[in-house]
Amino acid sequence: MDRGDLDALIEERVRYTVKYAAENSPFYRKWFENHGVKPGDIKAHEDLLELPVISGKTIRENQPPETRDFLFKSVGWEDVFTIHETSGTSGTPKSFFLTWEDWERYAEKYARIFRSQGFGQGDRVVVCASYGMNVGANTMTLAARQVGMSIIPEGKCTFPLRVIETYRPTGIVGSVFKLLNLARRMQAQGINPRESGVNRLVVGGEAFAEESRNYLSELWGCPVYNTYGSTEGTMCGECSEISGLHVPEDFVHADVYDPHLDEFVPEGECGRVVLSTLLPVGAKAGNLLLNYDTEDTTVVLTRKKCACGRTHMKILTPQREAETVWVEGAPFNRVDVERGVFQSENMDHLTGEYEAFLYGTEDEEETILRVSVECKNPDKCDRDLIQENFARSFLKYKPPLSRAYEEGSFRILFNFAGPRDLELYKIKGRPKRLVDRR
Repeated sequence: MDRGDLDALIEERVRYTVKYAAENSPFYRKWFENHGVKPGDIKAHEDLLELPVISGKTIRENQPPETRDFLFKSVGWEDVFTIHETSGTSGTPKSFFLTWEDWERYAEKYARIFRSQGFGQGDRVVVCASYGMNVGANTMTLAARQVGMSIIPEGKCTFPLRVIETYRPTGIVGSVFKLLNLARRMQAQGINPRESGVNRLVVGGEAFAEESRNYLSELWGCPVYNTYGSTEGTMCGECSEISGLHVPEDFVHADVYDPHLDEFVPEGECGRVVLSTLLPVGAKAGNLLLNYDTEDTTVVLTRKKCACGRTHMKILTPQREAETVWVEGAPFNRVDVERGVFQSENMDHLTGEYEAFLYGTEDEEETILRVSVECKNPDKCDRDLIQENFARSFLKYKPPLSRAYEEGSFRILFNFAGPRDLELYKIKGRPKRLVDRR
């Protein structure tokens, strides 16, 4: 769809969604009244700036046990198809209610992503994402029906290797580290990942460094695509161009705000991702969100037509603010640490598994970043090479940190661990790879 027609469709859906929220969502009905907002005055996406920004905290404050009812639920129970919760890592899990219409829209978004990455009829894709309260795995499975491909719903990447040999999957969905570990298991059994028949990998659920993508791509001998999604319904994905994630603008409106959430930032500048659900005229939604702060940061790369033919805007892979720390007035993210680990020369010695801890004294005269890396063979690991490569990459675009490093107020220490000796192996669930222990 041409940009002009797409913008007109977005404005139409903004108007309908705000009207639907006022009429069907107990939270928004009261919210509009309390803030003196007339739904009919919201006619264009710029008008969303007039509305306050809400957060995950807002959702939790408007559901049991804080309230008697789920005030974000915007349909009757007879229309609720499934109930979902977020992981709850930051408190009480947020509750979401999906109608069948919601699922159809979710599936449409993910089907577009798969198609843009070259998947089609006859493809067989292993899904290494959990089936349960998270929506990702089920969304991919429903999307496969529209694309004409088969799903092998393993849920975990620890599935028997006979699955690879028997079904010859053409794609696998999983995290960077799940796919690295799977490749190592295959190699240990004499199976070359590059000759397995897998010709596309899809990484979802977390940001990653280009260096880890390149290493994974080389290991498997195929392209690695990135996706970004959430229970809230974002679902953005890279196309065959691998030059940013397309946002499904007709279903979700993504704005990038300044750190104070006061105004939009200019295109090309980093800011907070604030999303709004967009409903087709006449549609229902179990939950909808207007001006929802995802607590992730990104950059709008372009709104121009992509070489793949799509006109949806593209964004940089969002990074979680919860994975960002500040030292000497400069921020860095888990992805920055990962970039330093996955420098190409390092990977002759490392498995890619790492964890980092930040320590500081009470008077903050010295801050220490302790990076633990897993070596293939600790006795033969070129430690000087790894440390030099890491420091050069990590400090390259961080002048304040680089100065502090040269002056000695910021130090980087390394721990070279043997196979499975990292702390993360002793912890259940998704490992936290950058931990601030100051």
